Amino acid sequence: MKPDTSKWGNPQAYDFIKDAAADSVAWEFLRRNEQYQKDYDDMQVAAANAMPSNALDRWGLSFRGKT
Repeated sequence: MKPDTSKWGNPQAYDFIKDAAADSVAWEFLRRNEQYQKDYDDMQVAAANAMPSNALDRWGLSFRGKT
């Protein structure tokens, strides 16, 4: 999961931050974190329902159960 970094130097690319909810701002920082990217890639390789508990703790992630 390598984010598109082509517009990171463009101030207009951040106009949405002015009106963004806290979770959107948090996601912008999280998705750019190299350790998060590595953990995400590792989770993609793991079984579909097996998320390492250390990744949950490290990133504060929680997901709804299957419905």
